[in-house]
Amino acid sequence: MPVGFVGHGSPMVALENDGAPKAWFRWAQALPKPKAVLMVSAHWLQKPVHLGPNQEVPLIYDFSGFPDELYKVQYNAKASDELSQEVFSLLSRAGLKPVEAHQRGLDHGAWAPLLHMYPQGDVPILQVSIATRVPMAEHIALGRALAPLRDQGVFILGSGNITHNLRLANYGHRDAPVVKWAEAFDNWVAYHLNHFDLNALANFTQAPGAHLSVPTDDHYTPLLVAAAAASAAGTPEVTFPYEGFEYESLSMRCVEFN
Repeated sequence: MPVGFVGHGSPMVALENDGAPKAWFRWAQALPKPKAVLMVSAHWLQKPVHLGPNQEVPLIYDFSGFPDELYKVQYNAKASDELSQEVFSLLSRAGLKPVEAHQRGLDHGAWAPLLHMYPQGDVPILQVSIATRVPMAEHIALGRALAPLRDQGVFILGSGNITHNLRLANYGHRDAPVVKWAEAFDNWVAYHLNHFDLNALANFTQAPGAHLSVPTDDHYTPLLVAAAAASAAGTPEVTFPYEGFEYESLSMRCVEFN
């Protein structure tokens, strides 16, 4: 399977059917149908690596202040105890000391894009957590530990946003012109993805616009996990199933690694 990264944007995308969500659906339709999806979401920050669920549990609505209908969204994705055991084994062999969290439901970084990508809910989903404010080498190690899943038909999918500064987002104008610092950083990332320079991507803090685009690393590092998983078998080919910005500074860029 390829490896992917989805710019998931606002939780409101769960209620939409155009723009990015429509592109996500087309993207999933163009891929081989996976045996399962292994999600690496910006919204599960926990160290050491936790994984779950391995059984069907309610979704997590990990946001506040949104319309009531958003809290009624359901996505009845399958769980896979088999995949959970395989991921636990891979992480253990890599020395990452995983922890099982079987009762934790999917957060919106997982279910919001997945309900558009696999709306039938017929693909098993498992999440793993990531750490924050740790050396980028830890994210690369996680990606490489997960890489063997590709040969088993599992779609490893990071979920975050390349630029993510909610304090500077223009919530009153979704289609506002993009600010220069966000555009510069997004272009820098795209360049280094196209030339596949994992070292540069890991040392992003000196890139143009980085201090405003990535005030916290949680939404950026799922991209690094995905890139590392994709590179374990050699230099991948990179394409962008969707590009664009919302709210003036939020990159919705999606990445496919083959």
